[in-house]
Amino acid sequence: MQKGKIGVSTENIFPIIKKFLYSDHEIFLRELISNAVDATQKIKTLAGASEFKGELGDLTIRVNVDKEKKTITISDAGVGMTQEEVEKYINQIAFSGAEEFVNKFKDQSVQIIGHFGLGFYSSFMVSKSVEVISKSWKDEPAVRWECDGSPEYQIEETTRATGRGTDIVLHVADDSEEFLEESRISALLNKYCKFMPIEIAFGKKKEWKDGKYENTEEDNIINQTNPIWTKKPTELKDEDYAEFYRTLYPMADEPMFHIHLNVDYPFNLTGILYFPKISNNIDLQKNKIQLYSNQVFVTDSVEGIVPEFLTLLHGVIDSPDIPLNVSRSYLQSDSNVKKISNHITKKVADRLNNLFKNERETYEQKWADLKLFVEYGMLTDEKFYESAQKFVMFKDVDGKHYTIEEYREAIKLEQTDKDNKVVHIYSNDPEAQYSFNEAAKAHGYNVLVMDGQLDNHFIQMMEGKLENVQFVRVDSDVVDNLVRKEQKKEWKLTTEEQENLKPVFEANTPEGEAHYNVSFEALSETAAPIIITQNEFMRRMKDMSQMGGGGGMNFYGKLPDSYTVVVNANHPLVVEVKDELKSELAGKIEEFKSQLQTEETALENLKKEKGDKKDEDVPADLKTKIADAEVKVESIRKEQADILGQWGKSHKAVRQLIDLALLSNNMLKGEALSNFVKRSLELIKK
Repeated sequence: MQKGKIGVSTENIFPIIKKFLYSDHEIFLRELISNAVDATQKIKTLAGASEFKGELGDLTIRVNVDKEKKTITISDAGVGMTQEEVEKYINQIAFSGAEEFVNKFKDQSVQIIGHFGLGFYSSFMVSKSVEVISKSWKDEPAVRWECDGSPEYQIEETTRATGRGTDIVLHVADDSEEFLEESRISALLNKYCKFMPIEIAFGKKKEWKDGKYENTEEDNIINQTNPIWTKKPTELKDEDYAEFYRTLYPMADEPMFHIHLNVDYPFNLTGILYFPKISNNIDLQKNKIQLYSNQVFVTDSVEGIVPEFLTLLHGVIDSPDIPLNVSRSYLQSDSNVKKISNHITKKVADRLNNLFKNERETYEQKWADLKLFVEYGMLTDEKFYESAQKFVMFKDVDGKHYTIEEYREAIKLEQTDKDNKVVHIYSNDPEAQYSFNEAAKAHGYNVLVMDGQLDNHFIQMMEGKLENVQFVRVDSDVVDNLVRKEQKKEWKLTTEEQENLKPVFEANTPEGEAHYNVSFEALSETAAPIIITQNEFMRRMKDMSQMGGGGGMNFYGKLPDSYTVVVNANHPLVVEVKDELKSELAGKIEEFKSQLQTEETALENLKKEKGDKKDEDVPADLKTKIADAEVKVESIRKEQADILGQWGKSHKAVRQLIDLALLSNNMLKGEALSNFVKRSLELIKK
């Protein structure tokens, strides 16, 4: 037996490795099996080149767990190693690399497995000692190497009962005994090794017999060695793609369609990507693409490696040009990864464009599921935006679909405003905004449905990208003002009458955090008497803030909701309220009018006396007089508003009109709704 010391100056390097990699210590199984696969592929290559002339025999890689001995053994029938190779690859290269790592990265939590291309490091993350028993394909004795996690090791000649190949025996550490559970190892094999190119056996297949599961003589092969992404598209049928999808995502709905990636220049890339039926919750859809390198699982967290919107797709990407098991920051900056990412983006855009051009009816039927994906891509990836302009769709409330240009042509005659902007009117809740939608349609306008999770951001982007285009929500203003045009309006209320009615209606607006501003518009007599709208800009900013718009948008999210109560100055019911007010409070209104005229005239004269003098040049007594006069004017106005408001509060019809408007916006709830119903019954009885 030969003893030796690994050439490292660190007294005990393995606890340091374990500390750095604790969060990923389960990776050891993938690394060791990957080494076994490499060794097996090498013997096949040597046989193919006639350098190895013996029998290949059974090349199955075997994983065995012995709970009593507390060992995990990974065995292969690959090329094996001679004593010289064991000393070279394990004692010299591997641990000199480990020392370099510790010196370079001792102050950082950096992932190193695969960093030097030597997965053997990982065995010490779960073991108190490791044995290597290897018999080379060359005519040399088998060798046994053992190390207990210190720089000391021993190596000796031995025999290997099964001949050529290598056994890695892990004597599992006390803090890693979870890996002695069959279910734990089975889960790791399924996660990391499901598609490795050499058969991997873990125990025997089981069958139900006499009320319990018993082992059979047949190996339990856990992997598919030839998954469909390694085949040519011409060899596959739609059923093959569907079956593979079910293998990857057993509980998912059937996908809409797929893309088969198969590139060998200027980089190597294979894979199958599926378009799932996407719900409105983006976050739940991510981390569904599995990234492989030569059929070895790398990660299912591909954000930052592929464009963000592509993380909504499902499937597999496999490329030997993607470095195995290095840091995400390295992957994100790797030139091959960037090329692959750009290629996938182009393939996805081409697939959608071809479907749109050649199967438009099918494309429109699937648009509800595609919309979130396409909008997400356009918002987050400029190259995809450029391509997607051709196949992104608008859908109106009647279910008709349009491209960007088709829609512009369809509405530009009726919906171009006085500033030459083509106004895109939209509804984000067609059912709740039904009356607004019908009013707009009756006006000759088309209304889009924009009820998606990303539509606020999408609208904002489109206004910035498209020339002379504006989006307005159908309930953001009265229908006459959605598309503002040069036109003269006839009013049935004078400015003075509007000012007198304003506190009457203000007194009946809901109390609470939301702010209601009363304004008057000269609308058609057949339009609603009162319409409640919400400013397009403020509402959009608030909605975007709630979705995580960030930056200055957070300010808008903290503001209270603000609504405009638009009173139709030409509606007969409003004119009737005006006449009743005039009849019942004519004396009071005239009295306030007279007082205001007197005080406002006095204030105006005082201000004339002040003229253009700077504040410091104005006599103190004049300043006092002006201030007193302003207080008097404000006091009279407040007293007038209070009296008019009290009259309005006692006027059931005014309250009823306000509540009807709230009801049509789905804003009347609880006690207010109950009171509305009672008041309606009282008015009907009359």
